[in-house]
Amino acid sequence: MMEMEAKEEELMTLNNALEREALGAAPISHPQSDELEESMHAQDYSNFSKHDFIELLKELASSSDFKRTDSILKEVKGRFDEIQEKERSEALKRFIDEGGAPDDFEFRHDPMDASFEANYKILKDRKTEHYKGLEDQKNENFRKKNLLLEELRKLTDGEDDRHSFDKLKEIQQQWKLIGAVPLAQSKPLWASYHALMDRFYDNRNIYFELKELDRKKNLEAKIELCVRAEKLAGIDRIGEAVRELNELHEEYKHVGPVAREEKDAVWERFKKASDAIYAKRDVFVANLNQEWLKNLELKEQIIAEIVTYSSFQSDRIKEWNQKTSEVIAIQKKWETLGAVPRARAKDTNKRFWTAFKTFFNAKGIFFKKLDESRIENLELKKQLVLEAEALKTNSDWDKTANALKALQVKWKEIGPVPEKQREKIYQEFKTACDFFFEQRRVKYEETDKEQADNLLKKEAICSELERMIEEKTGTLGRLKELQRSFQSIGFVPRASVNSIRVRFNNLMDKFIASLDQVSQEDKDKAVLEIQLDSLKTDPDASHKIYAKEQALRKRIQKAENDLSTLKNNLEFFGRSKNADKMKAEFNEKIESSTAELAQLKSQLKMLKAAAQ
Repeated sequence: MMEMEAKEEELMTLNNALEREALGAAPISHPQSDELEESMHAQDYSNFSKHDFIELLKELASSSDFKRTDSILKEVKGRFDEIQEKERSEALKRFIDEGGAPDDFEFRHDPMDASFEANYKILKDRKTEHYKGLEDQKNENFRKKNLLLEELRKLTDGEDDRHSFDKLKEIQQQWKLIGAVPLAQSKPLWASYHALMDRFYDNRNIYFELKELDRKKNLEAKIELCVRAEKLAGIDRIGEAVRELNELHEEYKHVGPVAREEKDAVWERFKKASDAIYAKRDVFVANLNQEWLKNLELKEQIIAEIVTYSSFQSDRIKEWNQKTSEVIAIQKKWETLGAVPRARAKDTNKRFWTAFKTFFNAKGIFFKKLDESRIENLELKKQLVLEAEALKTNSDWDKTANALKALQVKWKEIGPVPEKQREKIYQEFKTACDFFFEQRRVKYEETDKEQADNLLKKEAICSELERMIEEKTGTLGRLKELQRSFQSIGFVPRASVNSIRVRFNNLMDKFIASLDQVSQEDKDKAVLEIQLDSLKTDPDASHKIYAKEQALRKRIQKAENDLSTLKNNLEFFGRSKNADKMKAEFNEKIESSTAELAQLKSQLKMLKAAAQ
């Protein structure tokens, strides 16, 4: 008897489980967590795009399987949020890489985000409305079944008549048609129902044959349910098999009683078929749980890896960019892994994304400071642009070129400026420098041509001197003309300055030396005049004239001293045996020195006149 009551209790538990199934709960006879039950409907959403998720929600809008819908919504919402978080992280990275400050970042959702949220809310509202309707309906069913119990109680306690059994069948039919009741009332309600049914049959022995016939039909119905339950073992989709089994349990509990001697056997057969399905489900769930545990282990390794980046610091952009690439690669590895046990999912995701965000927050702070430095650099470079603009039209070519080159060195020493301003400020500075150097280049090209022409002119003068020397047709006057022409010609190429000057000076010396009809005094005078004319065009003329004047004065002083010495020595020759001869020699020297002194004084006079 106790075993029978235990069986009845187990059946009652199954019945209650089926009541729970209407609310999305797993059967109590084989309890499993919500996440495991949902796994039987699992689908791989790892490659779904936003559009795919939206289309999936639209399809679910026409489904009446609210338990399945709710399970899918839980999975889909998390996946969609991960996509959004990834998009936000990538947008934040681009914003920071382009020079934006993290505090100024504002993520803009695209239209698909709004579409997803709208469809998600519709489904959630439909589910809430559905389950609220179910609860209201269960309360109403509870009220109706209590009324039927009252009728059954009156029928059981009343007198037998030929219509009693028909009334009982009518109550049974109505009871079956009325749906589930609140879970808390299900067990006592069924207990009262079965107790009254047993009392009815026990009190009406006159209807024993009808009772036995009815129980026989009930046995056949339950055996049919057993057969159907046994066939479910051949269904590969375990989720579908469990759902159909729950439906069979719903039918089984509404079938009336069977003969006591058949009751345990048929129930054991039905329970055995049910246990086989639940065993398959348990294997499926165990395997799935192992896969989730493996994913958890791999994600823990990834978390340990990314946590090391959360404390990264550097003052180099290249290193931040390198680490960013590494963090993004870790993120991609994270996204390739599947689900983890639901109890660990929230904490696991939180730890990963916290480390991820900590890294990018630190990066944002670095680039914010970098931006402040770049703004300061921009102001410094703007000042250099103003200086370059002020110099670009200056025609003091060498001095200005050196000044601009110094500005270019300063420009390179100043660090980078904000990315958006980099090209603009650089072009402004470059344009100012290019303008000056282009003007200088044009001017130098003109100068180079002019100097080349000047060289040809001076070479022509040298050729004229060579001709006159060879033909001995020149004069001092002509020489002075050619010398003045040579001096009046402008600059020649730097590489030819010394060579053409040496050639010309050598030719003048040769020319003067070749003038046999001209006295040495006139030659010296002509040389001095030529030298003085050359000095007049020299930038350092005054200094050179002064130096030459001092040299002449020293020579004059020496000549005067020498002349004085000669004259004094001449007085001693009177007592000498060879006095006349010595006097003659000294007189010649005195005359020569006197002439040299006169010539030097003449040169000094000419030099003074040139200096005035």
